[in-house]
Order: sequence, then structure tokens, then C-alpha cells
Amino acid sequence: MNLEACLPAELQGSSTTITKVAAGLSGAGVYKVTTPGATFVLKISGSNQPLADWLHKLHGQQLAANAGLAPRILHTDEDRRAVVSEFVVDRSFPALFGNPGTRESALTLLGRTLRRVHELPLKAGSLAKGPRASLAATWSALERDFTLPTFVVDAVQGVLAEPPSTTASALVLSHNDVNPTNLVYDGERLLLLDWDASGPNSIYYDLAAIAVFLRMDDETCRKVIAAHDDAPVGNLPAEFTACRRMAAVLCGATFLGLARENGHLGATADETLASTLSLGDFYQRLRAGAVNIAAPEGQWLFGLALVKESTGG
Repeated sequence: MNLEACLPAELQGSSTTITKVAAGLSGAGVYKVTTPGATFVLKISGSNQPLADWLHKLHGQQLAANAGLAPRILHTDEDRRAVVSEFVVDRSFPALFGNPGTRESALTLLGRTLRRVHELPLKAGSLAKGPRASLAATWSALERDFTLPTFVVDAVQGVLAEPPSTTASALVLSHNDVNPTNLVYDGERLLLLDWDASGPNSIYYDLAAIAVFLRMDDETCRKVIAAHDDAPVGNLPAEFTACRRMAAVLCGATFLGLARENGHLGATADETLASTLSLGDFYQRLRAGAVNIAAPEGQWLFGLALVKESTGG
């Protein structure tokens, strides 16, 4: 594909450079576009994505951008499934959260930002595939011909067997993939990237997902929910706890599936819940350069650690 053709006319020319940044799990390509005066981000979705699906996802992203919850969109190209948005310098939300001196303000910012996301209007006719259906589809592909540790099988099947909550909250527009790589903190605002998975979901799912990735304890979870609800929280809502298990298992299964696609051979007889890295230990190895999340083994270890997180083990 001619990448330059995906840009608006004013950004095309010999002085513009386009550098690949990453390839998402969906097959989308992300590129950094540099001009003499400014920097932008070009995202091209997979060529096999139906236009209706792309437009549906773009609708959520545009709503968020208009509300100051996602980078401003400068240009879209339906034929090429391309979006050009502003480049925002990231000052690291995980660092803000990890600093004891700024943790409280980070939790407040996170909770209030996600509340604003959930206040955005759902598009008429939006269908909720939901994390349960996504997990079922992912698991169906995994269990056919990929050997997995027993604790993974038990965790996935246990979550799928849980009955739907009888006190489920009303569905809201959910980002559905709130993890540290999709958060950009510019020093004041917290913006969300990659709206490909957005759609109707429980009001607690986004909160639960980021709680998993940031390894929040119950007290911290109560604080971020209180910031979201603008009201004190006693016991953690059962729906939040269920969403936290679901998010950990679904994200874990997704990375195990990615490891399989990239050539990982699956489990040996040695993997147990006790021997599996905790999510905290995995992060330490990642920071030390001992594992590579872009490689099959790193994806395998990350997937196992996320599933272990769901068990409290």
C-alpha cells in the first residue's frame, strides 16, 4: 500500500517521513508521520475489515476525540481504512500511578476519565458481543490443538461457566481494552488509544481491566471506583469482581493464542500454578530485558501470568 496516499494532501511530500511503530493484534499497522512542523499518527486497519465494522469503531473513536478523551482526528480514508490523528507526547501514566506521592491523583484522574468515556452516547443499534463471547471464541481456537496447563483450562472453563450477573448494570460505551499501552498521559490529560474493541459493555469492565494490568489491590480498586462514581465505595461490587476475573482470563487467553500463532509449541509437563510467574514477576523481567513480549515465549509467559492473576494465585 502507498502509505503517503493515506495522508491528507497537506501532509504529503518529500519532507514527510513515515516510520512504522507497531502492528496491532488485529493486524492494523501504526505509523509515525513526521513533517517539518508537526508529528502525527497514521493507523491503517486490516484490509479484510468490513467497512461497516471500521465505521462503527471510528464512530466511538471520533466521539472520544471530540470529548478530549482520545487524540484529535485530522483525516480519515474509508477506502484505505486509515485514520490520521495528532501525536501526543506520553509522560507515562504508570509512572504517575507508581509514584506514592502522585498515586491518589492518578487514581482520581483515571476514574474520572473512564467515567467520561462511559457517559458518551451509545450508537443506535450497537450490538454487544461482550467479553464472554470473545473468550469463548478465543478458547475454541486454543483448545483444539494446543496443550495448555491444567490451571489455565480450569480458569477459562470456570469463567465461562459463571452465570451472568443478576444485578448487571446498564450497558455503557466501553473502551474494552484499557491497558497501560493504550493510555497516554500528557501531563494534564489522560487519553485513550486504540478504540478497535470499543462497544457496549458493563460499566465496570474498563475499570476492572486496568485494575488487572496495574495489579491494584482491593483498597486501590475501591478508590478508583469511587473516583469514577464520585461516591464512596464499601465492598467491591460483585459485578466488578467478575469483570476483573473475566478481563484477566480473556487477556491471558488472547496472549496465549498469539504465542500459538507465532509458533509456540504449548505446555510441557512442568507448568503449574505455583511455578508460573506472577504478573509482578513478569513485569520485572520485562523491565530487565529478560523477556520479549513481541516473541512467542514472552507472549506465552505473559498469558500465563495474566491467567494466574485471575486466580489470586
